[in-house]
Amino acid sequence: MLFDTHCHLDDPRLSDDLDAVLERAAEAGVQRITSIGCASNAASVTSAIEIARRHPDRISATVGVHPHDAKHLDDALCDAIRDAGADPSVVAIGETGLDFHYDHSPHPVQEEAFRRQIAIAKELKKPLVIHTRSAPEDTLRILREEQARDVGGIIHCFSEDAPFAASALDLGFVSSFSGIVTFPKAVEVQEAAIQQPVDALLIETDAPYLAPIPKRGKRNEPAYVAYTAVRIAELRGEDPEALAHASYENAVRIFGIRE
Repeated sequence: MLFDTHCHLDDPRLSDDLDAVLERAAEAGVQRITSIGCASNAASVTSAIEIARRHPDRISATVGVHPHDAKHLDDALCDAIRDAGADPSVVAIGETGLDFHYDHSPHPVQEEAFRRQIAIAKELKKPLVIHTRSAPEDTLRILREEQARDVGGIIHCFSEDAPFAASALDLGFVSSFSGIVTFPKAVEVQEAAIQQPVDALLIETDAPYLAPIPKRGKRNEPAYVAYTAVRIAELRGEDPEALAHASYENAVRIFGIRE
């Protein structure tokens, strides 16, 4: 019983054979998927929602602007995200946050876009999906300053260390672990997965990116979340099925999904 809490089903690398992707996910025990909406203009805001509407029992959606595209977040796009965010299939706002590694948008622009999307999440009373890379202190600072604890949410594709995970949890944000945790050199991420409380741990693929071992280097897809679940269970010395069940229940609770 698995829940892939973060993937990009509207990416052409997955959407072009989506039926087969979803069939393989079901065969692997993936019962639910959250498809992340990353808009760069008003026309792309609903791409993840449209997929979720076609599969209401299996797929939910989010809406937001990735920090790479923060420079595109004008008033019109904000309004479109707010409107789309009210859709019943939308379970969170994001992914939003900060990416100071690639710097596709200037830092001040990323910070402003981040704050605006936190405000939308608070207005809609929906959790946030946070992307943070090379910006741990600034991410926590903005979450604190904007009182994002009011809605809480998820640090997706966790790539920091255990102290960061603990600080995020203090602010109401659980951590979601991707295929990175299966990489041999990802020692800090593995330690964070070990120390994370079981009721605050999620599992994701971030497909089509970051396929876990033994699929590393291939296109990632939701079925492969099973490999990540098994690896985390090994690291923690826990039963894989129990860990999968716990992470599933955590995701349902955080996203507010009624089953």
